Amino acid sequence: MTDYIRTPEENFCDLIDFNFSPKYHEWQDMRVHYLDEGPKDGPVMLLLHGMPTWSYLYRHFIDPLTDAGYRCIAPDHLGFGRSDKPTDIHWYTIARHTEVLASLVMALDLKKVTLVCQDWGGPIGLAQAASMPDRFDRLVIMNTWLHHDGYSYCDNVKNWVGAWKDKGFFCHKNPDVALIPLMDGGFITRKQFYESIALGINIDLSEDLQQMYDGYNAPIKNLPDEAYNGYRRFPLSIPLNSYENGNVAAQEMHYRILLNWEKRVDFIWGIEDVIFTEDWGREWSKRMNGSFTPIVGANHFLQNTHAEEIVKTILN
Repeated sequence: MTDYIRTPEENFCDLIDFNFSPKYHEWQDMRVHYLDEGPKDGPVMLLLHGMPTWSYLYRHFIDPLTDAGYRCIAPDHLGFGRSDKPTDIHWYTIARHTEVLASLVMALDLKKVTLVCQDWGGPIGLAQAASMPDRFDRLVIMNTWLHHDGYSYCDNVKNWVGAWKDKGFFCHKNPDVALIPLMDGGFITRKQFYESIALGINIDLSEDLQQMYDGYNAPIKNLPDEAYNGYRRFPLSIPLNSYENGNVAAQEMHYRILLNWEKRVDFIWGIEDVIFTEDWGREWSKRMNGSFTPIVGANHFLQNTHAEEIVKTILN
């Protein structure tokens, strides 16, 4: 049996713009949280987050999508959000995350699915479309990747991985990961971000930014350091030197399979992203014969800053 930490429900009380009812899927004695909003017989939007976010990232997507007749399913990977958090850092592999999501897709018998994925939601979610294509009608791909022969990881990716290794920037206990989406969105400066993480200097946030911070911090608020192991493991699973953790062989296979995808695929890209660049997004969209919509001014976590524009693009 896997040892895990469960975030207290009171951590999620009174979150602004997140008044959705939690649902739970049991997987090997652990609880996987997901949102299930909208008509149960409607076409499905499967909304997948990455690191260090959770389904809260899609808080401004769900109402307009359900108003348009879609059923929105937004799960939290184990280790994130309202889902249970295994304490053993070696528990976390991309293959295991992929297996957990597949079990949810099959348990809910999801069909007519539009996959909406970003960050680690890409390798984990696109694996579902590659292995269960009959369940998926459309792919919406945002600022992510699939590892494959010839993919070149930029220096910013290498620096990000290094920051999570021993003696790296985030190696200390209880790193303040909730600041990452705020810094990414330009709501706080890089100087403020680094001083807060490295020196413990408090940032005076406006009421709106404090509410956003509280949303991203809720899953780990007041939890012990072991609750952060899911966060730590994702960067270390980028296949620079950890092919097993990153599920490299499967990623390469899924990449090749999806190059022959014959259904609709739309790339929506935050073009200020220094991790997964605009050039990479455009090149990938050409290889898959997909559309490409640049989101001007958007960075890596584009859902956090440009939700209205993205939803309009999805619904177009």
